[in-house]
Amino acid sequence: MATTSFLRSVNRVFFPMGRTARSARLKRSLTVRGQTATAEGGLWLLSVPAVCYLGGELYQRFRRAATVHALSQVEEVLEQADYLYSSGETEKLHQLLLQYKSSDDAEFLWRLARACRDLSLMSHVEVDQKKKLTYEALEYATRALERNDACFAAHKWYAVCLSDVGDYEGVKVKIGNSYIIREHLERAVKLNPKDATSLHILGYWCFAFAELPWYQRKVAAMIFASPPTATFEEALAFFQQAEEVDPNFYSKNLLMMGKTYMMMKDNGNALAWLTRARDYAPHTEEDKQVHKEAVDLLKKLNA
Repeated sequence: MATTSFLRSVNRVFFPMGRTARSARLKRSLTVRGQTATAEGGLWLLSVPAVCYLGGELYQRFRRAATVHALSQVEEVLEQADYLYSSGETEKLHQLLLQYKSSDDAEFLWRLARACRDLSLMSHVEVDQKKKLTYEALEYATRALERNDACFAAHKWYAVCLSDVGDYEGVKVKIGNSYIIREHLERAVKLNPKDATSLHILGYWCFAFAELPWYQRKVAAMIFASPPTATFEEALAFFQQAEEVDPNFYSKNLLMMGKTYMMMKDNGNALAWLTRARDYAPHTEEDKQVHKEAVDLLKKLNA
């Protein structure tokens, strides 16, 4: 009796109808799992699973649609960010990505680290703001690495930003971080051998230690039993690899090729690469700085 009342109350909720319609349905019989049931009871037994199934299916579709929509939004923002980066719109890029500074997505975080660093290099940015941006860049790069250790760009920009912070913390800290920096750069290259920027930065690392002043070598010897060493030939090899992977990808790689040849006393090749650096169409503040340095070095070569 209680069951019948429950079924009727449920049917009134799911299948409201007038008395005449209910009477007509009561005259029909349905077989459910080998048993005969009244139309009213049978309708409940057959319909509820259908309602549950449809509800579950709609929920799954909604969840899939929401996921696809979210992924689409992420891809759209990242595409916009990459477009702004390639266009040299550093400040707009920084403002865009700053909206996602609380994100757990490594793809947002390493791009934000890069944007902070690029902004810190702009000539109009005040000294205090440069320092603030440099430390923020390292914070975002660190978080990107924590979120995704398999992201080559997170390793690359962590290495770059860690090196930048060393400029504010002294020679001892900068040299002390040098092995860590190289490890992350090598990890980035291993994860993505076709990334020209990682190869370029490894070349830059080698160049820096190849031309290390004597007093910094003494500091290095105090920190390490075997201080980091490199040669200009090693640096040149990385710059050449970067150029082979992506020709003319970066004005500074052209400049560093020229500078390395100068250090190796190969003035013919130095002249060729510095000329290419000078003639590189500037898109960013760094490109403009590269152009100026290339012009000054060419004057020295031609003197």
